[in-house]
Parts: sequence; C-alpha cells; structure tokens
Amino acid sequence: MSQIPTQRLDDAISDDDAQLAALGFESEFKREMSLWANFSLGFTYLSPVVGIYTVFAIALVAAGPPMVWSLLIAGVGQFLVALVFSEVVAQFPLAGGVYPWARRLWGRKWAWMTGWVYLFALLATIAGVAYGAGPFVATVVGFTPSVSATILCALAVLILATVINFGGTKILAYAAIFGFAAELVGALVVGIWLLVTERHHGLGVLFDSFGAQGSHSFLYAFLAASLIGVFQYYGFEACGDVAEEVKNPGIQIPKSMRRTIYIGGAAATFVCLSLILSVVDFGAVISGEDSDPVATILNDAFGPLGSKIVIVIVLISFVSCALSLQAAASRLIYSYARDGMIAGSRLWSKFDHHRAVPPYALLFAAVVPGILIIGSAVSTDALTKLISFGAIGIYIAFQMVVFAALRARIKGWIPKGKYQLGKWAMPVNLGALVYGVAAIINISWPRTPDAPWYDNYIVALLCAAVIGSGLLYMALARSHNNGTAPFGDAISTRPSFTHSTSPDPQPEPAGATDAH
Repeated sequence: MSQIPTQRLDDAISDDDAQLAALGFESEFKREMSLWANFSLGFTYLSPVVGIYTVFAIALVAAGPPMVWSLLIAGVGQFLVALVFSEVVAQFPLAGGVYPWARRLWGRKWAWMTGWVYLFALLATIAGVAYGAGPFVATVVGFTPSVSATILCALAVLILATVINFGGTKILAYAAIFGFAAELVGALVVGIWLLVTERHHGLGVLFDSFGAQGSHSFLYAFLAASLIGVFQYYGFEACGDVAEEVKNPGIQIPKSMRRTIYIGGAAATFVCLSLILSVVDFGAVISGEDSDPVATILNDAFGPLGSKIVIVIVLISFVSCALSLQAAASRLIYSYARDGMIAGSRLWSKFDHHRAVPPYALLFAAVVPGILIIGSAVSTDALTKLISFGAIGIYIAFQMVVFAALRARIKGWIPKGKYQLGKWAMPVNLGALVYGVAAIINISWPRTPDAPWYDNYIVALLCAAVIGSGLLYMALARSHNNGTAPFGDAISTRPSFTHSTSPDPQPEPAGATDAH
C-alpha cells in the first residue's frame, strides 16, 4: 500500500475517534470493519434466504401467490426507516444502535425503554432463526423430523454462531462477507435453476389467491400473509449497531443500510418469486397436504443429493443470520451496560481487548435464545410465535427511534452528520412513522378466533408483558438515571469533527444528499 492512502486512512480513523470523543466516549472496539463487511453484516442479518424459506409456507397458506407483493410494500416502508436511521447514525455513530440513538434524540427514559424492547425482540429473533434452521440441519444429518430433533439442531446452530462471534470483529467481518457471498450466489443459482427447470406457472398466478382466503376477504388474508414482508426487512440497523467498529461510519454506514435494502430486498423478492412459480399444486399447500413446500420444491428440482447440497448453502445463510443478530444483540447489551442501565452492568460491560468483543454480553445473547429454544417444546406453532414477537418488538423499537427523530425535528433538530436528507427529511420521517405503526397494528391483530383467547392475543400479550415489565423495572430500579453519558442533546450537538485530509468517498444516489 502506498504511503498516501495509509496516511489518509490513519487520518480518517483519527477523525472517527475525535467525533466519538466529542460525543462523550472513548471506544474499546477496533475499527476493523470495512464498507463491504458492514454491508454484509446487514445483508446476512436481513438474509433473503432465511426470511423467505422460514415464512414462505405460512404466507402462501394465508393468501396464496399474491403474498409476494407484501415484499415490495414492506421494502418501501422500511427504506424510509433506513433513511431516517442513516441521518441519526451519521451524527451519533455509537455502538448499540437504537438505544444510544433514542438517548441522544429524546432522553434517558425513552432510550431505556427502546433498548429494553429491542433487546427482547433481538433475543426472540435469534431463537426464531436458529429454530427455523433446525429442520434443515435435521435433513442434512438424517434426523427424523421431530420437536426434539429441531430443538437440538437449533441449539447446535446457536453454539456455532456464538463460537464465530467470539473470534472478534475481524472474524465476524470475514464470516459476514463469506455468508453474504454464499447466500447471494446460492439464491441466484437456485432461483435461476428453478425458473429454468421447475417453472410450472406464468406470472398470472401472482394475482390469483387460489381460494386461500377462505371465508375471509382477500385483504384480511393478504394482511395476515404480509408477515413474510415484515419479517424480511430488518437487518439494516445492524450496520449501525457496530458503528464503533467501522471506519468513517458517517459515510459508510448509511451506504451499507441502503445497499442492504436494495440488494437484500431484490434477492428476497427473486427467491420468493422462483419458489412460487415452482409450486406444482397450490391447493395441496393451502390445504396443508404439502406442509413443507420449500423442501418439496428443492427435492423435485435437485433430487435427494442435490437438495442436500442446496440445504447446506441454506444453512450457511441461517448461521450467518444468527451470528449477525447475535453481534447486534451483544453490542446493544454492552452499550446498555456501559451506561449502567441494567442489573449486572459491570459484568455485561466487561471487554476482552484481545478479541475486541464484550464476552459476557455475547454469552447473554446466546444463553437467553437457547432457553427460548428449549422452552418452545411446550408451545404449539413455536416458530410463528417467535417470529411474530421478534418482528413486532423490533418494529416497535424502530418506531420509537423514528418518533423520537420526528419529535426532535419539530423541536428544531437539524442533522449535522455527514449524511443528510435535506428538504426530504420531514416527509420521509412522517412516511416511515405511518408505515411502521400500520405494520405493528397488522402484526399484533389476532387472527385465530378458534384458539384460546391467550393464544389468539399471544403477540399483543407478549409485547404488553415486555413493555409492562420494563416500566415496572424502570420505576423500581430507576437505572435509567445511572451513567454519565449525554442524553437529549441532538439539537445542541455540534457538527461532526472532520479532518482536512480525511477521505471523501462519493455517496450513492438515494434521493438524499451526503453532506461533507
């Protein structure tokens, strides 16, 4: 490497540290994550293969092939959220994502509850992803499908993700890039092969529900099936969760967030479309006769051996997704504990300087999902419940940040980071809030009237329990008053520190401007 680029890189890292110092922190993390590694982390968290393969059958049974359109609707809505997050992280590039953002935009109480909800949602999502991988692991190793086998395989996936995460930022970055490459190539190869060799329908089926709605209206059925879109489009926030490990985060992280939506969303839609057109009998899937249409399609297209090879690629996607989720959760726990916001903060905030990871926070992000996986043995349809609760919890945490940003704008906040929306800021913020609130209502709406009331309202009850327990904890422990980190200072925070020789990478067009 020539001397000039090296000097410019050193200056950029110095600028990043100076900006962090101006925000009241001296980071213990190493800035070893490149733009592509940061994007790969977000991509593998969003994980087109995991999102589609996990929820495909649920969505197809609910509304038939037109469920694919929910991916486009959710993609647009979450893109607005990603733009809001881009402005916030550019001004506050702090580890932990939504918690420190909410703290700076509003205050300690709002931030504490945002972190509390997001933490529980992340832990449930980690469990959901590992649980969703269970049947694929069982297929590869030859286990007979059962609840016990699924749980054991899910725990194995969780342990593998934890081991990789303990390798540190550089290992995490390599694993994320490898997972991204394997998933994208796998998605494209499998999708193209299915469209060439196993396509049984024309595009017209995308407008035919095949009676999936039953006695309900199609809108009712489509909203139920939209869980596939809601579950698919988060992960971009993980790019910001590791902000203290990224060089020039004010420019790089907004780019990574947008690319996660662009590329991840396109890949997810392509995967879903190829699977839909490869289903031989929609009636058999909707009636429950074919309970695992993805396995049926892969086996028909690739045969027993070929389908196992494809499933191995799918498993790489699941492991990559789990380790990205776990990395995000551990950084949130560390950030939360660094400010003394939760019981055991001294333990959770400990840092392994050799590996550059918070080891006990990582263990927490492994043990709790493991308990949830084991506990799923006493629940019916555990996967849907874990996914639904994880999705709604993450959406609530997202909207708490979006609402805090809107409130701050109304009170006079003008973003001062390297990424700014300019005149589009207010309409984008409002659009993101409207979409997010509508999605939350849709996810929590009860749709199983024949089930016991507590099962019918399980998602809403779980959310109420998490929020209620958080409010009680906050009232009794008053831990939100701990720590000396700044809060509610978005309006008064000075512009980000910039160095005269720092790199000036060209931003991608996104309907917004990157201010330098």
